[in-house]
Amino acid sequence: MVGRRQESMAENRAKLIAAGRQAFAEKGYAAASMDELTATAGLTRGALYHNFGDKKGLMAAVVDQLDSAMAENARAVGAMKADPWEALLAEGAAYIEMALDPEVQRIVLLDGPAVLGDPSRWPSQDSCLKAMTGRVERMIAAGQMKPVDAEAAARLLNGSALNAALWVAASDDPQATLPKVIEAFNALASGLLV
Repeated sequence: MVGRRQESMAENRAKLIAAGRQAFAEKGYAAASMDELTATAGLTRGALYHNFGDKKGLMAAVVDQLDSAMAENARAVGAMKADPWEALLAEGAAYIEMALDPEVQRIVLLDGPAVLGDPSRWPSQDSCLKAMTGRVERMIAAGQMKPVDAEAAARLLNGSALNAALWVAASDDPQATLPKVIEAFNALASGLLV
């Protein structure tokens, strides 16, 4: 009985996140109606309140899902490079490039900060920071990066990629902005090389 109830709760949560993701992508956070969200999911407002507290809580769950997927995609791109430095640059560029995706643009990079505040404090960003810190520590130990504080370097690299993506998403011409941003990111990051 308990197992089925937990399974049902997980299904309801997934339905609400999917409906929220669709509504926030199509209409934006402000215009997304809670009644439409719950109707799309085939659930009640009570289910939304039970699972997320309110619309902002649902937005946080949607942003976490998308931002975590962005980070995972960036890590997968980086993993294709044998050299740790090349992997770091490829990962940063891949994260920034996802700012061209309309869903990511609207939900994570435009509405997300407006609704949820400073992206560097999001749980998904915290996991990115931990992974980056480990990578930086290994590159410092291997003599590939200057012997700076690993957490400080990781925070600056993560912050640069995040702010670059925010800029691309908010620019008047994201396609034209992207190559300039990636070039600057790479130049900035290269200051950490030995």
